[in-house]
Amino acid sequence: MASLSIRKLFKQFGTTPVIRGIDIDIRDGEFVALVGPSGCGKSTLLRVIAGLETAEGGDILLGERRINDTAPRDRDVAMVFQNYALYPHMTVAQNLGFGLQIQGVAKDQIARRVQQAADTLGLGELLQRRPRQLSGGQRQRVAMGRAIVRQPQAFLFDEPLSNLDAKLRVQMRTEIKALHQRLGTTTVYVTHDQVEAMTMADRIVVLKDGLVEQIGEPLALYDQPRNAFVAGFIGSPAMNFIPGRLQLDGAPHVLTDDGLKLPLARTSGGAHGDRVLYGTRPENFTIDPGQGLPADVVVVEPTGSETQVALRLGGHSVMAAFRDRIDARPGERLPLWPVAAKAHLFDASGGQRLN
Repeated sequence: MASLSIRKLFKQFGTTPVIRGIDIDIRDGEFVALVGPSGCGKSTLLRVIAGLETAEGGDILLGERRINDTAPRDRDVAMVFQNYALYPHMTVAQNLGFGLQIQGVAKDQIARRVQQAADTLGLGELLQRRPRQLSGGQRQRVAMGRAIVRQPQAFLFDEPLSNLDAKLRVQMRTEIKALHQRLGTTTVYVTHDQVEAMTMADRIVVLKDGLVEQIGEPLALYDQPRNAFVAGFIGSPAMNFIPGRLQLDGAPHVLTDDGLKLPLARTSGGAHGDRVLYGTRPENFTIDPGQGLPADVVVVEPTGSETQVALRLGGHSVMAAFRDRIDARPGERLPLWPVAAKAHLFDASGGQRLN
């Protein structure tokens, strides 16, 4: 195991920069998720770390060793791909051991390490099957096992669960997290699914346009996003943003262009009259007949554990989520009230957090 450090890393395709001088420090044994929209550079960054792409500038340090110019097979990292990349003509056992065979590892040691990986991942009864005889989840376990047998200093996962159905994704993300807790190997995990990142990672790196927007623990990013982009990307359903002007005469609030007064508990930035974005998460709305703002129900989405409701609040579309099974129908009006203590405030022009 080893720490992994990215220093001023720069990567471009042709004349288009994809990674633009980023710095990331991953501690020994840490599980870090890279998230961001399509095209943000997260998969490219993983491939640069693995040696499958070449960086135009910067350093990659695995422990104390600079690996920029090291061949992929000698970097001591193991990558799990989105499409599993299993050899269809080989059995599970042969797939697991093939990388070690190429490295010239002794046959008895290969057999021992393959059996250990199979026991760890519950593949013991499948060792003589071929990939076509396996389910999607079993194939993903084989792909993970092929990485485990190498006993690398770091695991690299490139959206490994995106080909699985929803139920199996939930099961597999639990298994991957449990596996990390047992092995303690430094792990970098790329995903487009921020729920995966929130539930699995020790820390999350949020990328946008090849730059790091914020790095932090999952709940820290959720509760204290640095800017409106992070606030809108982390959380499902996404945070609601309502534009308006900051009002500091009397009780602080945001006044929207259509006259709604949105409560604030406090503000530590911005001046009276500034254009701002008022952010509130769907679960931070309440139904308050006393002071609630009139909101028209558009769509009701019961999920079982909660009820999600799309509404029109003045001239704005918002999403609310309630733990209670409320009786609401499209076309009805609800007295909706945001929790002032949970409100987020962002500068309207730059998106930076103000409170």
